[in-house]
Amino acid sequence: MSGQPLTTVARPLQSLDGAISFVLDVLWGSVMDVLAALTGIEMLGFPFMQRAYLAALCIALIGPLVGSFLVHREMAMIGDTLAHSAFAGVAAGLFVNSLAAVTVPPLLSALVVAALAALLVQSLIDYAGAYRDTSLAIVLTGSFAVGSVLITATGGGIAVGINAYLFGSLATVSRGNAAILLAMSVVVVAAVAAFYRPLLYVTFDEVGARAAGLSVTRYNQLLAVLTAVVVVGAMQIMGVILVAAMLVIPTAAATSIRGFKRSIAGAIGAGLVATLSGVTLSYLYDVAAGGTIVLVAIAVYVASMLAVRAQE
Repeated sequence: MSGQPLTTVARPLQSLDGAISFVLDVLWGSVMDVLAALTGIEMLGFPFMQRAYLAALCIALIGPLVGSFLVHREMAMIGDTLAHSAFAGVAAGLFVNSLAAVTVPPLLSALVVAALAALLVQSLIDYAGAYRDTSLAIVLTGSFAVGSVLITATGGGIAVGINAYLFGSLATVSRGNAAILLAMSVVVVAAVAAFYRPLLYVTFDEVGARAAGLSVTRYNQLLAVLTAVVVVGAMQIMGVILVAAMLVIPTAAATSIRGFKRSIAGAIGAGLVATLSGVTLSYLYDVAAGGTIVLVAIAVYVASMLAVRAQE
């Protein structure tokens, strides 16, 4: 009888692990292995690169998808604010792990803290009467301060562990993290699809949305939390320092496209070029993945602006 509860707990865990293995190894891994065989590109067959490319696809999808709403609301810098909040969350998770006999996944603590910070930013705007940039600055600097205090409180003992989250790395995309990012992406896409019309209404005409009876505050909070999810998911490869770039730069590259849905599609296309090219170049030349992705994204933005000018 004593073994029954353990068996009951183990079954869902085994089912979850089996589902992750099926998606990452049987589905995604098989596709990448076939591509590696057809193209002769050896790195496509490496498991860690397969996870990196999967993460790149997810980031290219959800970053511009959420960023398109943020940029048109002139809240592009919320990504940077939540990135610093995620940094504080990672520091908090590593701090707890260093002191207690428990293991808190840094991505989980980062997601919780970033989501709370997103709600705090929106609360400061809605209820405290603070300007948007003031709210962002308060939360950004406060979060970075918390993170730095936690790092120094352990005598710098967790500084090594946090470096991977600050600058990002292809090697940090573990099987578990890849599965989490994939699940995050499904949640973000589903939420945007479900609430697309009210989010669009609030983005372009907040006053009209209030007059129409929409709960503008709730949709603002939803968008802020979705931004936190994107930031935490993307920082595995991009790093905290550069994570906001995928919310802004691909969207900026597609601003000349008419129609909001078309501009989102164009932004996702720009994001795909940036992330897939960046991950490839990062592996080939052994340079930082996050920085390479951002530089490619900027090059795509410049190319799009030159193309627009050439048509005028």
